[in-house]
Amino acid sequence: MNRETDPRRGASPDGPTRPIHPAANQQGQPHRGWHVAETQPLRAVPAEPGPDQAAEQAVEQTTVIRPVSPGKPSLLKASGSMAIATLISRITGFLWKLMLASVVGFGVINDSFTVANTLPNSIFELLVGGVLTSVVVPVLVRSQKSDEDGGLRFKQQLMTLAVVVLGLGTLIAVVCAPLLTWVFVTDSDASNMDLVNVLAYLLLPQIFFYGISALAGAILQAKQAFSPPAWAPVVNNMVVIATIGVYWALPGEMTVNPVSMTDAHVLTLGVGVTLGVFSQALIQVPAMRSTGFRWGWKWGWDSRLSEFGGLALWMLGYVAVSQVGLIALSRVAFGADAGAWSIYNYVWMLLQLPYGVIGFSIMTAILPRMSAAAADADYAKVIDDLSLGNRLSTVSLMPISALMTALGVPLALSLFALRGSTGSATTLGIALAVSAFGVLPYALTLMQMRTFNALSDARTPTLIMVVMTVAKVLLAVVVAWTLPHETVVYGLTFVNSATFVVGWLVGEMWLRHRLGPLGSSRFLKTLGKSLIASTIGGFAAWGVSQGIDALIPGPAGAGTGWLQLLAGSAVGFAVIFGVMSILRVAELQPAIGRVTGLLRRG
Repeated sequence: MNRETDPRRGASPDGPTRPIHPAANQQGQPHRGWHVAETQPLRAVPAEPGPDQAAEQAVEQTTVIRPVSPGKPSLLKASGSMAIATLISRITGFLWKLMLASVVGFGVINDSFTVANTLPNSIFELLVGGVLTSVVVPVLVRSQKSDEDGGLRFKQQLMTLAVVVLGLGTLIAVVCAPLLTWVFVTDSDASNMDLVNVLAYLLLPQIFFYGISALAGAILQAKQAFSPPAWAPVVNNMVVIATIGVYWALPGEMTVNPVSMTDAHVLTLGVGVTLGVFSQALIQVPAMRSTGFRWGWKWGWDSRLSEFGGLALWMLGYVAVSQVGLIALSRVAFGADAGAWSIYNYVWMLLQLPYGVIGFSIMTAILPRMSAAAADADYAKVIDDLSLGNRLSTVSLMPISALMTALGVPLALSLFALRGSTGSATTLGIALAVSAFGVLPYALTLMQMRTFNALSDARTPTLIMVVMTVAKVLLAVVVAWTLPHETVVYGLTFVNSATFVVGWLVGEMWLRHRLGPLGSSRFLKTLGKSLIASTIGGFAAWGVSQGIDALIPGPAGAGTGWLQLLAGSAVGFAVIFGVMSILRVAELQPAIGRVTGLLRRG
């Protein structure tokens, strides 16, 4: 199943994946329909002025993006559409996971499905995932310009090669399913290896369809057709929602002792989720045909791919290293309590939501300018854009992080206390609260990764990932040795967030070495003011939540949780943004205007 982030997938369950953006190619070239003009106060100038322009002018000294070539699609319009698609993808992705938790709870079944459904993504990324996104898009764009047939033969060669590699890789993965699951799962009382293996056999064929979907998306993005790849994960999610509905309607429950592949529940879950990924690939076929692509077997290796061998190897190294951290956390979780791994993944999903919706909008505005400045070797503008992105992210995401910390348990009770038991929901809420501090470092780390990418540097992000993974593995071992089994999940979620703090600090040092002083004083000033406001607002939200809990008798549940969540959030956000206004946080209005304006254009 897809990991909801950017229109394709921006983050793995273990950390940031390759920095990608459909509007800027991997060689740091700006979108074909835009160029960089003179330095002025920030104004993203669309074909028709948006209502958020005046607010954005409050941030000083950055670059203007002006549209050129009126016949080309508007970047801001395309970005707005992708933001909407990303938002709906996240909502529907969250919905099916919420439904799954409601139907099977947090336990062995959810744990087994979660790890088995992680395997196809991991294997796909190791096979060709990094190559497809880091190599193919810029080469496709070049072939469209230089080849007499508009790059059709080259695309057919790529598709032929992808079908063969993905087909063989998928077949080998299915045959080796027990070995793959052994790598991720510790055999203990908290795990069911037989169930993991059976589900893996049914879910591993997703590898093939993920690859075809990714290559189809690359072909479409090279043609500046961004909507089909952005909306394809939504189709995937809708199929999975229907699958879980069928699962719920089946009589009886899944038999886990003994496990049988012919069990209707097992088949429904495994086959239905795989059909979702198949649909994600299939839905892009008509759009590919509309761009002029026609299928045909074309054998041979194009020399243009060899030019990017080094870049592809670094990207694959990045993915491989990140999987080591994922394996470490998974094995620790399966050696602890039943449900620990699924709770960890649900917490990670919630932590990614703010970045995926808000951070994506900010990144959409920043990256084309940054890529253009990097292509011109104008590193002063690169630094300005990086600082601007960090400050807007801070103002937008730190308040959410504070409220997640203050209202983690009410949030979890509202969403997951659906089966009459609040124990697992409370555990999830505490895990969310102790790890919510990682929302902003996660966004800052991804911003740094994209900065290196704009500088055509794939090596440094991989090295940063090595440092992050070493920290993650060491901390995971400490968690396994020191914490009781029932609290291991708190340690794992904390470790995941702490890893992004490490990545942010290491990335900061590396960027300073590469670009010189980064103008951190402006960022630290914004960070300090936002931290003060968010702390005050977080305490206000927590106070409201505790007051409601004291006034309403009886055990906590979904009803009380919703009241605490809504009232606490309203008061918390009001206090936070009020204090920010008093402290004169200059980026407040541009951040709000950037998000609302981009979504409005969509």
